[in-house]
Amino acid sequence: MLNKRKSHKTLVFFATNFDYREPYQVLIDATFCQAALQHKIIIEEQIKKYFQCQAKLLTTQCVILEAEALGAPLTGATSIVKQFHVHKCGHEGKPVAAADCIKSMTKDNRYIVASQDRRLQQSLRKIPGRCLLYLHKATPVLEAPSDASKKCVQKRTKQLMLGKQVAKIDYMKQQQGICTTENDGTPKKKKGPKNPNPLSCKKSKKQKESPQQILHRVEQTTLTKAKRKRVKIPAHVKEALSKP
Repeated sequence: MLNKRKSHKTLVFFATNFDYREPYQVLIDATFCQAALQHKIIIEEQIKKYFQCQAKLLTTQCVILEAEALGAPLTGATSIVKQFHVHKCGHEGKPVAAADCIKSMTKDNRYIVASQDRRLQQSLRKIPGRCLLYLHKATPVLEAPSDASKKCVQKRTKQLMLGKQVAKIDYMKQQQGICTTENDGTPKKKKGPKNPNPLSCKKSKKQKESPQQILHRVEQTTLTKAKRKRVKIPAHVKEALSKP
C-alpha cells in the first residue's frame, strides 16, 4: 500500500511539472524483461496493477535487435520484449545500441523508462524530467524524482514567485503614486500638485520703467518748470488783499 502511494505521488510530480499524461507510455528494454523472467512475473499484469491507471507498454526495434544479437543468454527476454508495441525510433535501417536509442527517444517525448541497466539509469538521472521504473526482486518500483528534476522544479517555482512579487510591488507602487518603470522602460512620472496655468495668471497693470524712461521723464519735468513764468500781482490787488 505504501509503495502504491509513493508511485502515485511520483506520477503526480511528473504529470504536474513535466506534462506526463495517461495513458502513461512505458518504454521497456531487454534487461527489464530478463529480470521479470528470472522472478517469474508477467510485466504487463504487474505494471498495470502497480500504476492502477492506464499504461501503454512499448519498445523499439533497436532494443529487439540488440537482444537478438546477444544470443542464447537473452532468448527468453527477447521473446518477451517482442510482445510489446514496437515504437518508431528513427533508427530504422541504421540501428544503434539500446541505451542510446532510449536516450534519444526520451529527448522530446514523455516515456517512463523500464530498465535494469544501471549506466542508462545514471545517465537519465542527470536530465530533468526523466522518469525511471525498475524491478526490485518481483516488485515494480517507480523511482523518486532525481535531484536534477527537483532542482529544475525549484528553479521554475522561484522564478514564478519572483515574477508574482515584482508584479505585486509594481501594482502597490502605482496605487501609492510612487515612480516606477513601465514595460517599455520609460519612467512613470510621480503624481503630485501641478504648476498653475500660465494663461490664467493676470499680468500686473503697473509696468516697471527702464532707466532711459525715468531719465526722459525727469528731463521733461525740469523743462516744464523752467518754462513757467512768474505772475506779477498788481499793486491794487495786493492792497485789496491786505485790507482787513
